[in-house]
Amino acid sequence: MPTVNLDDLEIVNNTEASRFQVQLPDGQLALIDYKLAGKNIIFTHTEVPVEYEGQGIASKMARHVLDYARDNSLKVQALCPYVHSYVTRHKEYQDITWGF
Repeated sequence: MPTVNLDDLEIVNNTEASRFQVQLPDGQLALIDYKLAGKNIIFTHTEVPVEYEGQGIASKMARHVLDYARDNSLKVQALCPYVHSYVTRHKEYQDITWGF
């Protein structure tokens, strides 16, 4: 199982693909898909390749996308089960979400 240093991961907003993504050392991607609807951002899917699971990549990405939403005055709808559970565990983001 390959390991990563979370501090070395750069999260990029790929606006053409409507996703935040991280290029992993072997060229694979971890990602969080989204849709923009006015001043709302809807997170629809989180994906981390199986061999990279359990290393905190999805958690780092969830924190990043929620901070992005806050910094850009966007309201969050977390349809993605991972982002939804992250917000449930991190109450500091519930002020920018709806449906909780």
